[in-house]
Amino acid sequence: QVQLVESGGGLVQAGGSLRLSCAASGSSFSINAMGWYRQAPGKQRELVATITSGDSTNYADSVKGRFTISRDNAKNTVYLQMNSLKPEDTAVYYCNVNIGPYVINYWGKGTLVTVSS
Repeated sequence: QVQLVESGGGLVQAGGSLRLSCAASGSSFSINAMGWYRQAPGKQRELVATITSGDSTNYADSVKGRFTISRDNAKNTVYLQMNSLKPEDTAVYYCNVNIGPYVINYWGKGTLVTVSS
């Protein structure tokens, strides 16, 4: 049973920084892409950033230059460094991991990030 454990959310003032972590466990298959999505109140879930097994990255335009995604394959962990946070970054952030030859997606339970103005 694959488990994703997220950490690092919290309350921060505008302009501040947070680092999210997501550790995957429970699978014998290799991890393909890893990523972060977010869902603000009353809005649909949206992509924040993804990183492939080859370390290619992709970012939403709204976070480019402020957020950095990275991964530690030895720890099966993906990180999201968030700098220059804005109130509009307030959302529940979800980790997403794509595993194995059948390309199965798994989601974390989410971690709340609140940015005060």
